[in-house]
Amino acid sequence: MKTRGPRPSAFAPSTAYTSSVLRVATYNIHKGVRGLGLRKRLEIHNLGLGIEALDADIVFLQEVLLFHARDARRFDRTWLGWPDEGQAEFLAPPGYESAYRTNAVTRQGEHGNALLSRWPIGDIGHHDVSDHRFEQRGLLHVPVVWQNMKLHTVVAHFGLIHSSRVRQVQRLAEFIAAEVPAGEPLLVAGDFNDWGERLDAPMQALGLTRAIAPAGQPGARVTFPSRVPVFALDRVYMRGFKCRSTMVPRGNVWARMSDHLPLVVELEPE
Repeated sequence: MKTRGPRPSAFAPSTAYTSSVLRVATYNIHKGVRGLGLRKRLEIHNLGLGIEALDADIVFLQEVLLFHARDARRFDRTWLGWPDEGQAEFLAPPGYESAYRTNAVTRQGEHGNALLSRWPIGDIGHHDVSDHRFEQRGLLHVPVVWQNMKLHTVVAHFGLIHSSRVRQVQRLAEFIAAEVPAGEPLLVAGDFNDWGERLDAPMQALGLTRAIAPAGQPGARVTFPSRVPVFALDRVYMRGFKCRSTMVPRGNVWARMSDHLPLVVELEPE
């Protein structure tokens, strides 16, 4: 059960309840656990508070555990304990719907992508985009009904090798062509592991524009590593929207919870 505590460091106030503004966040949560060996610690309860504080309409999550037998045994003896349900359900703020599908199966458990939505969701789809046996990757497709509009959302977590990411963009293109009707609004967000900033052009070829704040508006992009962010690995690509602002919360509390920082963007329909 989530316990009350201080919220993570303050940041730009939400305009999520403005009828024309959609507030979206993407966050790689590192399976809710940080550290190694005896210094390993459970962060899932802090992440619950952090995600609620983001006040996003839709939250795209990566590295979300369905279960992990060894960590569950270890942390069940701690004060707050290991959650009884999967992390997607646990992290959903009150009133939100959650969707989850597994990307990777290990000896100890399963993890994958998740989506949390303040708005009603439709049928959940999953598409395997693994490029080799050492990295299991997938796309989570969730239709969301926002302001009487059907919005397609895709949670993505791409591979660590550039050639794999290029092929995964191609698989994404095939998925969109097959599952997302032309002209319907679409958001693809997640951890793209694009260290060299080379994916914007192929994504643009799919009709997807990266959410970057316009000149003169609040904007931040770098999210990794969380203590001293240098790389903009976490992104939102959009079709049918324009970006009003972007924001990355900073501070010691956020740096502790994951090796990534969340990216928050505010969008308006075109």
